[in-house]
Amino acid sequence: MPWKLLWRKVLGHPVRPLLTIGAVTVAVFLITVLQAVTAGLSRTLDASSANRLLVQSAVSLYVDLPLSYQQKMASVDGIEAICKWQWFGGRYEQDKGGFFPQFAIDPETFMVSYPEMSIAAGSYEDFASTRTACIVGRQLADKYDWQIGQNVPIGGTIFTRTDGTPWNFTIKAIYESNSPSFDEQQMFFHYSYLRESLEQGGAAGPDGVGVFMLRISSGTDPLVVQSAVDEMFQNGPQRVQTTTEAEFNRQFISMLGDVPSLLRLVGGAVLFAIFFAVLNTMMLTGRERTRDIGVMKALGFTNRTTAGLLIGESVLLCVIGAGVAIGIGLAIEQPLAA
Repeated sequence: MPWKLLWRKVLGHPVRPLLTIGAVTVAVFLITVLQAVTAGLSRTLDASSANRLLVQSAVSLYVDLPLSYQQKMASVDGIEAICKWQWFGGRYEQDKGGFFPQFAIDPETFMVSYPEMSIAAGSYEDFASTRTACIVGRQLADKYDWQIGQNVPIGGTIFTRTDGTPWNFTIKAIYESNSPSFDEQQMFFHYSYLRESLEQGGAAGPDGVGVFMLRISSGTDPLVVQSAVDEMFQNGPQRVQTTTEAEFNRQFISMLGDVPSLLRLVGGAVLFAIFFAVLNTMMLTGRERTRDIGVMKALGFTNRTTAGLLIGESVLLCVIGAGVAIGIGLAIEQPLAA
């Protein structure tokens, strides 16, 4: 009997329950999305490799390091391989609104330093042996329907060609990643191609290397290597800051501010606002049903039953709204992750 009354009360005035359900749905959906983003950032940091160090300028990530630093760092005990990473920052010519990360790297040490990367199509050997070749992630290739052998024109922003034409790269391999710390929406090409273009006057841009990646040998203490590299360039000409991959990624994310804390704050504010909105709605509902409650008491319903009906209506609306939000979240989980 009480359950029938509960449903009759909910369905008797459909506008207010629908608005309440909608408010709860929006709140729960926003909180789940924000929490998912925060968890994704944390998972990326947790999945960072412990045997890779990143060397950048102590001044700023935007300040390039001299190329000669690579030879000096190679003499530090415990360093197995060094790979240059240079942010390119171009834009895909056939999609002006489409931006994705592009990096100039050393093919000889790149693949062996990132075991979480595997070649899904094409050949890494072809990529390494072709001066103007590039390798792209699976998600990026699927987004633009790229195939092996296709030409990719990239308009330079930081590094521009002197004749005004775009940079042209040929896709020789498509990679996949089994780690959240290594994104599949990136493009990599030869650092030597970029360097030669600058030296020969075919392009203009900053000289140097953005970041050096150091792969350290098994059993080597990362702190010892960090200290040795930092001390090596303590007196310049450009001081460096050596960090673990996890710390580097954390600093990169923090360039946008304290994103996890901001997302938690926004989620808390949404929950706080919606809680009082729903509470106010249910209090108004209780006041409007004073006559109904009086009739129920006259018919013999107890205080517990009447209070249970009001509370049950609130819980039911919140459960329905949360269920709808979770359903929407599950439906867009794959598109959002991509």
